Amino acid sequence: MTTYPTPVTDRPGHARPGGTTAARDRRRPPLVRLFAGEREDARWLRPAFWALLVLTAVVYCWDLSVSGYANSFYAAAVQAGTKSWEAFFFGSLDSSNFITVDKPPASLWVMVLSARLFGFSSTSLLLPQALMAVASVALVWGTVRRTLARLGTTTANVGALLAGFVVAATPAAALMFRFDNPDALLVVLMTAGAYCTVRALPRGSWRWIALAGVALGFAFLTKMLQGLLVLPAFGLVYLVAARSSWGKRAIGLGIAAVSLVVSAGWWVVAVALWPAESRPYIGGSTNDTVLDLVFGYNGLGRIFGGSGNGGGGGGMGGGTAGSSFGGSTGLDRLFSSEMGLEISWLLPAALVALVLGLVVVGRRHLADPARAGLVLWGGWLLVTGLVFSFMSGTIHPYYTVALVPAIAGLVGTGGALLWHARERVTGRLGLAAMVGGTAFWSWCLLNEDHTRLPWLRWVVLFGGLLAAAAIVVGSVPTLRRLVAVGVLAGTLFGLTGTTAYALVTTTVAHSGSIPSVGPAGSSSGGFGGGPGGGGMPGGTAGPGGSAAGSETDGSDGTDGSQQGPGGQPPTGSMPTMPTMPGGTTGEGASGEGTTGEGTTGVDGRTGGGAGVEGATTSAALTKLLAATDTTWSAAVNGSQSAAQLELDSDTAVMAIGGWSSDPTPTLAEFKALVAEGKIGYYISSGSGRGMGGGSSTASAIQEWVAANYDSTTVGGSTVYDLTTAK
Repeated sequence: MTTYPTPVTDRPGHARPGGTTAARDRRRPPLVRLFAGEREDARWLRPAFWALLVLTAVVYCWDLSVSGYANSFYAAAVQAGTKSWEAFFFGSLDSSNFITVDKPPASLWVMVLSARLFGFSSTSLLLPQALMAVASVALVWGTVRRTLARLGTTTANVGALLAGFVVAATPAAALMFRFDNPDALLVVLMTAGAYCTVRALPRGSWRWIALAGVALGFAFLTKMLQGLLVLPAFGLVYLVAARSSWGKRAIGLGIAAVSLVVSAGWWVVAVALWPAESRPYIGGSTNDTVLDLVFGYNGLGRIFGGSGNGGGGGGMGGGTAGSSFGGSTGLDRLFSSEMGLEISWLLPAALVALVLGLVVVGRRHLADPARAGLVLWGGWLLVTGLVFSFMSGTIHPYYTVALVPAIAGLVGTGGALLWHARERVTGRLGLAAMVGGTAFWSWCLLNEDHTRLPWLRWVVLFGGLLAAAAIVVGSVPTLRRLVAVGVLAGTLFGLTGTTAYALVTTTVAHSGSIPSVGPAGSSSGGFGGGPGGGGMPGGTAGPGGSAAGSETDGSDGTDGSQQGPGGQPPTGSMPTMPTMPGGTTGEGASGEGTTGEGTTGVDGRTGGGAGVEGATTSAALTKLLAATDTTWSAAVNGSQSAAQLELDSDTAVMAIGGWSSDPTPTLAEFKALVAEGKIGYYISSGSGRGMGGGSSTASAIQEWVAANYDSTTVGGSTVYDLTTAK
């Protein structure tokens, strides 16, 4: 059986005589321990943790409604869920349950419950996302602290606090934890899985590892296969580091696998067994099944490319998503373009911490908790990072938020290990490399927009390099104190760049389906393989490369021309897009569109329900749809157009073709629904392809409507009254 060394304390006079039994007797009651920590902890440690959580909550919740409804696609699905429990269960885009969003509904469930509790609004929509940031910080803190416990309470807690702060100070986190895409819940669930895995190690607990399986199962119900990219790391750590026999470890992994399958599969089975004619069409699929999403559109299609995923020449603009959305495939992708600005600030430090941290732990037993922490976070980073680097299908820069806990965990764990080994040359050089490398790379990233706070990049560079030099000079016996000074100063300078960029990201509005970080804000259209999918990243090329190309698929009416984090428009060009329903042109994303008669959203904001999103609905069209009493107030090509109409009119709107040319409805089905009086109006997008309707039956439906019903212009849109034939 594997044995662990007794955790030690680095506070004089607080050793643990008598081993773990005596230590257990000295423990405070759980509630006291929660707020004050252990008896042997320094008095400032637990208050510092709570201060970090409060600070994260304040920053992430402050002016939360600045982005309005953010991604109108998911916001409309949340609105639908507040009106229909069936829409809630399936994740329907509309309350009349015509079609679902193209992801599983777990993230929608959380936002819908918030909206049902507090009323549907921008704040109730985004509040759960912001609170997930706080939860992620706490979970990373707890995970790192446990793996570092044998180094002493102060070292373990400081490493954990550093890791927690890195989570909050990463621009990708600042972006996505204030947005309504599924990635926020995905991150908190994967982080919960990491915490449960570490909790399972000391006794080889099958209960804790089963809970890790449950967390990953719901991560699957959030974003399907992406939620399972951390599975190899978690399984390996439990297999080699759990304190139990090999047989019990194998049984524990078996139980975890069962819990994962049950947690992920119950909804899939329920949808499969539900009669197709009495449920919404599964958006994003070609055959109305969830399994097609798992292995196609949201699975292997994302990795290898293919129809609806930007690969294989799909989409209106041609090309591949790999070159359009996330930069060229390769090991430098995470350092390039918008991806670099979102995630790479501390990536060099994390890689140094992983390699030299493993060197420092040396030949310790495989079950050593610190080694387990490095393997857990390192496996997470390497597997997910390599997949992101070489994906040929749809990938967007904000996907990198899934790397935030891994980078934070490595910086906190590896940094603490190197600090603990500072008497050795490896420890000091490792700390110097982390500090110096972070300073240089932060300078590169800040140099992308040297017009904003031009002095900051130089302060970070010279301050960090001087701190690294102080650590190296501290090798001289008489100057050892410089190591501590250099580490403290280097940490402050190293965190300055990423923190500043994250803070700025929280102060500007973000909308559309492809938000980007930085001071310029962002709103990007729905080009590509799905909401939260497609289009240009919205920024200039970072220090490693450029985002080029013009891959498109569907659109929410934007042309992707917003300035990126570097203040320059992305390269490439977008095709001319049709007029948006409601009188807003396709150039509306940057505030350049024109509207028909003024616009108001359901929350009273000017400019539609999204508040800042370019696609808006005229007041006349909103009033027309709101006055209907049919099952669907209108039908329109594409989910993004339908979503905006739903938010503005507070009615159910049929999205013909869904997001990515879904084969629904057929012309015969549409005719039958019209004959039954279930659709009030048809709103022309000006093109048979529409926004998301693509090459499905959208063209045939539009031609049939134009041939059989009279049109009128309402607020700049061509509208057909389907209740009165010619």
